[in-house]
Amino acid sequence: MGSAIATEQAQQRQQGRAVNQAAEHDARSFKQDCRADNQKSNSQCRQDKRNTKQEGRQDKRNTKQEGRQDKRDIKY
Repeated sequence: MGSAIATEQAQQRQQGRAVNQAAEHDARSFKQDCRADNQKSNSQCRQDKRNTKQEGRQDKRNTKQEGRQDKRDIKY
């Protein structure tokens, strides 16, 4: 039973990393597009990038929280 929990935790960490990497990529792309279009100043683009990364961090927290909730729902 202990190995099943360890495997589940590893999957949760992997999902969290995937969410985080996707957010990093999105933030990077967003800033590059923002600057290329010259829609905003560099500081405004940087702030948008920070917000995008923060949303990704929150998504990661939500993913981890869902995993914890699922674990609580399992009856041993």
